[in-house]
Amino acid sequence: MAKEESKEIIGYTAGVFDLFHIGHLNLLKNAKGLCDKLVVGVTVDELVTYKGKHAIIPFEDRIEIIRNIKYVDAAVPQYDMDKLSVCKKLGASILFVGDDWYGTDKWQEYEEEFKKAGIKIVYFPYTKGVSSSKIRETLKIMRDKAQNKSE
Repeated sequence: MAKEESKEIIGYTAGVFDLFHIGHLNLLKNAKGLCDKLVVGVTVDELVTYKGKHAIIPFEDRIEIIRNIKYVDAAVPQYDMDKLSVCKKLGASILFVGDDWYGTDKWQEYEEEFKKAGIKIVYFPYTKGVSSSKIRETLKIMRDKAQNKSE
């Protein structure tokens, strides 16, 4: 009897990945440890703006950074928030997200939809003390101090 061929496990995660930091790296490293192929969606500038934010690093640079992380097998543009469709299109059986979404009404609904599609959602804890928002705030404070000294 022929040995059954094992199916490649494809994982997917997505984010803006602006001001790339150790928390981003931890997410990608941990995700890669749970799948054979890791595909990462990088949010396009138009979607970042739609979400009421503005990326400091342009999309082309952010996706190039992600493409060159050793844990990432492929990087693709993320044009909308429909992660289920992307997972189905890619054949991903796992979606990796930050644990700040865990237990929310919206994500409990998503879990049911993903479960029906045979896709598992894995929540990773955020790296304490680091975020792009905190880096952005720190840079603003430093710029303001430098500007005040020069006046």
